[in-house]
Amino acid sequence: MLNTQTKNAPFKYSLLASLLAVSLAGCSGSDGDDGMDGMDGSDGQDGTPALTTGTFIRANNGDDNRGTVDWINQDGETLSSFETGANEGVVLSSSGTLYQAGDSGEPMLGAFCRIAGREDGMMMSSIDSQIMGANTGLTNPKGIALADDSGMIYVADFNAMRIAVFGSAAAGDVMPVAEIMLPAQPWDVAVDEAADRMYVALTDGTIAVYDNVMGSDFAPSVMRIIVPSDANGDQISINSHGIVYDADSDRLVVSDVGDASVADDGQIFVINDASTADGAVEPARTIAGPSTMLGNPVDIILSGTTLRVAEKSNDAILVYTEIFSGESGDIAPTLSTASVKPESLVEMKAMPDMMDFSDQALADSTIGGISVSSNPATEGDSTGMIAQFDAPLGSQTAMFDTSMSIESVAYSVNGDGFVTYDDTDTAMGGLLVVNRLASMRDDGMFSLSQDREIMGDMTGLVAPKGLDVNSEHNLVFVADFNETTPAVRVFSGCAAGNVMPLMTLTASDGARPWDVDYDAETDRAFLALTNGTVAVFDEVTRKLMSGTSEIVGEDRLIVPAMNDTAIAAPTNIHGIDYDAESDALVLSDVGSADSATDGKLYVLPDAGMAEGITNMTVNIAGPMSMLGNPVDIMVSNGNVYVAEKSNGMILRFDDIMNAASGDVMPDYSVTFTAPESVAVLPAYLW
Repeated sequence: MLNTQTKNAPFKYSLLASLLAVSLAGCSGSDGDDGMDGMDGSDGQDGTPALTTGTFIRANNGDDNRGTVDWINQDGETLSSFETGANEGVVLSSSGTLYQAGDSGEPMLGAFCRIAGREDGMMMSSIDSQIMGANTGLTNPKGIALADDSGMIYVADFNAMRIAVFGSAAAGDVMPVAEIMLPAQPWDVAVDEAADRMYVALTDGTIAVYDNVMGSDFAPSVMRIIVPSDANGDQISINSHGIVYDADSDRLVVSDVGDASVADDGQIFVINDASTADGAVEPARTIAGPSTMLGNPVDIILSGTTLRVAEKSNDAILVYTEIFSGESGDIAPTLSTASVKPESLVEMKAMPDMMDFSDQALADSTIGGISVSSNPATEGDSTGMIAQFDAPLGSQTAMFDTSMSIESVAYSVNGDGFVTYDDTDTAMGGLLVVNRLASMRDDGMFSLSQDREIMGDMTGLVAPKGLDVNSEHNLVFVADFNETTPAVRVFSGCAAGNVMPLMTLTASDGARPWDVDYDAETDRAFLALTNGTVAVFDEVTRKLMSGTSEIVGEDRLIVPAMNDTAIAAPTNIHGIDYDAESDALVLSDVGSADSATDGKLYVLPDAGMAEGITNMTVNIAGPMSMLGNPVDIMVSNGNVYVAEKSNGMILRFDDIMNAASGDVMPDYSVTFTAPESVAVLPAYLW
C-alpha cells in the first residue's frame, strides 16, 4: 500500500458529516401533492389523536427565530433547527434540496443542498447557493412551488404582483426565465406540472388559474379567476394566502387570513373541480370561527387528506384530518401545537432510489438516449455542442449549445448536466451546471436564468476533463488534468461561483488524472491516469464526513497487464467505468494521442482490491475496432459506449465483460465530430 496523507478541513467541512449521513430527504412538486402513506403513529395522549408518523420542515418568521427552519414531527414537536437566513416559503426537491424564499433582508431564493441530516447546521457557500440581486427583480418573495420534472421554481413575488420563474440550477444575480404578471398581489402558488396548470392565491381573496403555462413559453393566454362565494354568489373570501392542489381529486384547499391585524377571522376553503372552476364558486367546505383557532393561516400543506396550517397570529401549527369530508362551520382542529410565528411548511418524504445510471453497468435498464459532447481542436460548428442519440446510435434526437468550448458531460439522477470546460488563454477551468439538460433542453442554450457556473481561483480548476456525479450525496468529482496541481476535486452539486472544493484526491508522483469514477456502493474513487495506471482511493465520503479535505496518495495503484507484463508504452488511460456487481473495471487507452489506430479497451477483473500488476480478461484493439483515441466510455446494460475522438465516432461494443479479445468490430457506430465524452441516459428522465 502506498503512503497516504490526509489533511483535516476547517470546521465548515465537518458539517458535511450530518449532510451525507442521512438517507431521507424531501420529494417535491407543488405543495399540494399527496403524501405517501406512512406507518401508524403512536396513540395520542390526553385526548390527542394519533397521527401518521412524519417529519416536516417549518419556516419561522418571528423577531427571535426569523431566518431559521425547524424539523418537527407529526405532532408539531420541534426536533432540531437549521439557519437558512431566509424567512418565507419552503419547498423540497426530489433530490433533497430545500428551496426557501426570503424577504427579511435583501430579497432572495436560497438552495440548501441535501437538507436532511443537516440539523443544527447553517447555510454554507461551499455547499449551498442563492439567487439574489438587482437582476432578479425580486421584491417580496413569499410562497414558492417547484415543478420537479422541468426544474422550474415559481415564486409568488408580492409587491411586484407577479410570478417569477427561475431554473432550479440557477444562482447569483440573474434574471428570471419568465415573469407572469398578476391582477393582484400574490402570496402563494401551486403548480400541477402534469396538466401544465398554475394556481395563484391572490391577496384580494381570489385564485388566479393559468392553463398551458410552460406550453405557452410562460405567456399563458387563458386565465380564470375563482372567487369563493356564498350560495347567493357574494364573495366570502378576503385575503387568500396558502394554497395546495390535490391532483387525484382535482380539489384546491385555500387559506384566507382575512384582516391581517385580526387573530380570529381566518378561513379554510375546499374547492371542488378546481381545474375547470371559474368565477363565483361555492366552496365544498368552509371552516371558520373561534373554535378553529384560525387567525392568520399563512401557509398550508396536505399529507393525503390531512391538512397542516401555519397559523401565524395565534402562534400555532394546526392539524385538520379528513379535510375533504365533513360539515362546514366552526370546526376545532384535530391538533394544535404551539409554534412561534410559523411562516411555511413542507413535508419530508422518503428519498427515492438515488443510484446514478453510471453505476448500473450490468442492470437491465431502459435507455432513453446517449449524450455526447463535441470538442474539436479548432472552433467550428460543433464547438460547445451536446447531442443525444438513440441507444443503437441510429439517429440524433436532441441538441444543446453551451456556446463555449467544453470537455465532458455527466448527469445527476434528475437529469441536470454537469459540464467541464477549460480556457487555455486564461489558464482557468470551470464547471457548468445545466438545469434538466438530459430531458428538457432540446434545441436550447446555456442560460444563467436556468443554469449556473462553478469557476474561479478558489476552485483550483485549471484543466478539468472527465467527471462523475454522485446523486446520493450530491457530489461532483472532477478530474483536473493541469500540469502543476493535478487532482480530482470534489464539489457540492449545489455550489455556485468561486468556491473551494470540499475535497481533493491527489495521486502519487504527480500523476495526472483524465477521468474519475466514484462508486457509491464501495465508497471508492477510481482515477484514470495518463501514465497508464489507475489510482484507487478508499472510503472517500467516509473521510469527507469525518472532516478530511485532502488525500495525497492513493490506497492502491493498478497497473493493467497481459500475462503478468504491464502494457508497454505508449499507454495513456482516459475513460474509466467500475462496476461493483461484477467487481470489474473497464478502461480505454488512447495510446499515443497522435495515432488514430492504437487505441484499446480493457476489462480488469477483481478490480476493487486489485493492486500492482493486474491481468486483463478483455483487450480489444486493431484497425477493425476503429479505436484510435477512445477518450471516454460508459457501460450500460453490459455494453460499453465509446467516444472515439480521433476517428470522429461513437462506438458500442456489446457484452463487454465477456467479449473476445483482439481486433473486434463495434456492434454499432455513428459518426460525430470530435466526441469528448459519452453518457447513457435512463428513459425515466422523460
